[in-house]
Amino acid sequence: MADFKLSPSDLTFLWDECPRCFYLKVALGINRPPVPFPSIFGNIDLLMKKLFADKTTAEILPHLPPGKVLLGGKWVESTPIRFADGAKSCFIRGIFDSVLQFDDGTYAVIDFKTSQPNPQHIEFYGRQLRAYAYALEHPAPGKLALAPISRLGLLCVEPIDIDRDERGRIRYVGDVTWLEVPRDESGFLSFLNRVMQVLSLPEPPPPAEKCPFCKYRA
Repeated sequence: MADFKLSPSDLTFLWDECPRCFYLKVALGINRPPVPFPSIFGNIDLLMKKLFADKTTAEILPHLPPGKVLLGGKWVESTPIRFADGAKSCFIRGIFDSVLQFDDGTYAVIDFKTSQPNPQHIEFYGRQLRAYAYALEHPAPGKLALAPISRLGLLCVEPIDIDRDERGRIRYVGDVTWLEVPRDESGFLSFLNRVMQVLSLPEPPPPAEKCPFCKYRA
């Protein structure tokens, strides 16, 4: 059987929202119905990437090691990941927000968030960042490869003020906060092993209690 393709965002959002929906999408190719996503958030994300493109780390946050923004919005894909206990294998494929290159030759994978910094985000979004880091350090043949990844982090921009310029345009002012995410590759692979145990089941697992999509299907 072919390896299961795992999206870093699905490992973060869909897995927590409902294991049954996760199983249906990854194992059986049955997606949830599309949900409208306000375009304003996509615009903010693009503006954030444009703002930080080609910037030095000193311009982003002074306490980061010397370096610069190297890449943004690139696809990554890992080699197959296999587990000793016989669970089926998988690979990671997705698009990261940005990669920094430090002067010491190491790299950092970062994710931009327009939100109040919250320590709880570290573990939740950490799965996504660790997935990108794993794919960059263990790339499939011909795919983007960067190593070593020395740091992972969330760059949170929290709107705290609003102003108007001389042309009458509204400008939001935000605080910038860095949330460091520990690498923990062994912990990430242990998490993936649990995911694969679910995907190896002959039938979908029970739905999350509050999953509206599973309630609709029922």
